[in-house]
Amino acid sequence: MLGNFLIGLREGLEAALVVSILVTYLVRTDRQKYIRYVTYGVATAVIFSTVVGIGLQLIEQSLSAKVEPIFAGTISILAVGFVTWMIFWMKKSARTISGDLRQRLDVAAITGSGLAVAAMAFAAVAREGAETAVFFWAAAHANGNELVSLAGLILGLLTAVALGIAFYRSTIKLNLSAFFKVTGVLLTIVAAGVLSYGIHEFQEIGWLPGDENVVLNLSAQLPEGSAIATVMAGLFNLSAKTTALQAVAWVSYTVVVLALFLAKPSAKTSDAVADQEAPEPAKV
Repeated sequence: MLGNFLIGLREGLEAALVVSILVTYLVRTDRQKYIRYVTYGVATAVIFSTVVGIGLQLIEQSLSAKVEPIFAGTISILAVGFVTWMIFWMKKSARTISGDLRQRLDVAAITGSGLAVAAMAFAAVAREGAETAVFFWAAAHANGNELVSLAGLILGLLTAVALGIAFYRSTIKLNLSAFFKVTGVLLTIVAAGVLSYGIHEFQEIGWLPGDENVVLNLSAQLPEGSAIATVMAGLFNLSAKTTALQAVAWVSYTVVVLALFLAKPSAKTSDAVADQEAPEPAKV
């Protein structure tokens, strides 16, 4: 549940910030007539993301027992890639996203076409939504409890919406840099669990070796179907048995990603980012 709450909160907040930036800029530039097109684009992006999630589930249900592990393992690896990219993209773009969005919105609005504004809002939010759908599907299968995972995702999204509205109305202040750093660390750990699950699926079908080489067996402490097993799987994607390859992948991924993510940018990189910042950030 924790993993899906985090992905819902983080991706939802990124989308909420994007919408807040767009709406704020339209109001400041006296282009309120385009706000409804932003709403259309966001609504379409939400529908698109939902379709992606449902589509993954329908595809899985239509597969045979032999093919399903291949599909689940592949989607899990892709989901880890999406989340890893998202974590580093936000770290790199957080300080310039406001100016970039306003620039793109200006180009769309110059055409005088509400459709162009809607398309721009759709593109900005659909990416977050598609990533959320893919990672939710993979994380839910990794912990084996889809209902709990869905509850966590919905709770995270609702929290993100509430925060987004509060930002727009300037009723709260939050250190976004610290927020994205903390959630980035936590999501790295969750993604490591999803990676471990994907490896397990490939080991089951013989695509990867070492299925019998179990280095951690918590079956006695985490009996299958027990409440404690459900909680540990939901919070940390922790399964009762872990093979050596899964353990190596989990540790390697976590160490490498956290080392790169938490590394301070060089002075040259910081200066370059500062030069690209917009002179008057939108209020979020």
